[in-house]
Amino acid sequence: MTFSVWSAFAAASFVMGLIPGPGVTAIVGYALGSGRKTALASVAGMTVGNAIAMTLSLAGVGALLAASALAFSVLKWAGALYLIGLGIYTISKSGQASSATDSANVITPRTAFLGNVAVGVFHPKTIVFYVSFVPQFISANDSYTLQAGVLTATFCLIVAATDSVYALAASSASSLLSRAKVATWSKRASGSVLICAGVATATTQS
Repeated sequence: MTFSVWSAFAAASFVMGLIPGPGVTAIVGYALGSGRKTALASVAGMTVGNAIAMTLSLAGVGALLAASALAFSVLKWAGALYLIGLGIYTISKSGQASSATDSANVITPRTAFLGNVAVGVFHPKTIVFYVSFVPQFISANDSYTLQAGVLTATFCLIVAATDSVYALAASSASSLLSRAKVATWSKRASGSVLICAGVATATTQS
């Protein structure tokens, strides 16, 4: 793999990272409802999920998903139902938000991390995309494993950076909405965003 090929892949990854999808939507939802620490934990989870999904794609699982409507649907609905359930939970707890109880109702960083690992891994469209896009940048004359590792690391780090920008921007907006009455509506908005992310995942076509 030449430097020019790697640079082209890095540029494409950056553009992809800027385009909001279910992952970014979930990150924004965590930021609005639970703050910066949880949002950044969700970014870390998405990074791990992306790495797993990309590794599975390059190992051939993406081709299986592209060929199997059942496998695609199972992964799609697993991710969608998780996000929708978490969004409903967040909205249901929003009425309890107050200066005394708010800390008990936010989503923990651990939950956000594990949640976005699931979003990254169980978003089948992403896996299928990887298997059709990434191989274009791999040279047949060099080590496949090494090139796959470099491309996976490049993509995950770049997207983690763009996801972090979304997380920090949304959590900064959330900090301006910290008053008790506004916090209730902020949590309802964050729950709605998570539900929208789930719906976006559910409506993904193979």
